[in-house]
Amino acid sequence: MTERYLQLYQQKNLPVFQNRMYDTREEALACPRGDVTLVQDLQSGLIFNQSFRPDLVVYDSAYQNEQGLSAHFKAHLGNVMEIIDRGMGRQDLVEVGCGKGLFLELLLDNGFEITGFDPTYEGSNPRVRRHFFEKGVGVEGRGIILRHVLEHIPDPVAFLQNLSEANHDKGHVYIEVPCFDWICKHKTWFDIFHEHVNYFRLEDFHRMFGSVVESGRVFGGQYIYVVAELSSIRQPRLETAGRFVFPSNFTSGIYNKTPQKIVKVVIWGGASKGVIFSLLRSRAGFPVDAVIDINPAKQGKFLPVTGLKVESPEAVLPTMEPGTPIFVMNSNYLEEIKSLTNNQFTYIPIDHE
Repeated sequence: MTERYLQLYQQKNLPVFQNRMYDTREEALACPRGDVTLVQDLQSGLIFNQSFRPDLVVYDSAYQNEQGLSAHFKAHLGNVMEIIDRGMGRQDLVEVGCGKGLFLELLLDNGFEITGFDPTYEGSNPRVRRHFFEKGVGVEGRGIILRHVLEHIPDPVAFLQNLSEANHDKGHVYIEVPCFDWICKHKTWFDIFHEHVNYFRLEDFHRMFGSVVESGRVFGGQYIYVVAELSSIRQPRLETAGRFVFPSNFTSGIYNKTPQKIVKVVIWGGASKGVIFSLLRSRAGFPVDAVIDINPAKQGKFLPVTGLKVESPEAVLPTMEPGTPIFVMNSNYLEEIKSLTNNQFTYIPIDHE
């Protein structure tokens, strides 16, 4: 029998959600958990978590993945806006899975005409509908925007086919997702978690769409994007030499010992990277002592599984001596963090090789 799936990577008992915050340490420790078994489908070439459990993934108001407080991330969104402008124009746009509406509001403020769809939306903008984009909604988009949605969707090809049908097989689609090639190149083991069922490479989208208008890398290479004709979606097929080679030393960074001079292990970033970093490091015997995040919605809350409390910079930094190391969860924010802290500490970006 021909082998169908190639196993690449496995982790057990990760939090179902990295960005779900908990009010008490006890709730955080008791959070639902799931496994990760990354495999490559040797027919389609797509890489996904074979152990993903969609029945556990239910989003609610405790889910906090807002990055818009960062100036660097706002600059990234401005870059994305330019890509959408040249690839799809400014009229008759639809954002599917618009979340809390940050990007939708940015587009509206810059003269774009857009309607958002997200059943979990909590704001008051009448341009957002609290349900799914599907046949019969009475909206047809010249351009469909999918920012950090497709990595959460089991069977992404079927999802895009349904999206095309709901849009009367017209228009373009902008897709933005994390870059799996970047994750593997930099061995960022803290970027793989249960909540993301799919892990994409640029080549996947060129096999999934018959007509690609534009594609590339953004956000320091951590994300990839594609603008394609939505109706050209097709079932990808893997070429003979397309087996993915996963790095054999991918998790070696988990076991790098913390320098002896570090009395208190402090990380900056209480989002996905920080959750998995602190969890797997703790399991390896190198626990984290403090988590800093600038998002007020996270501060005072607790991270899943480890039960670590997220604190503001003002609460943690005065307890640290100048020069004390801070582990920076995302090097995209390194200069911003240095500026916020008057460059008085030692900064260790964890996603550098």
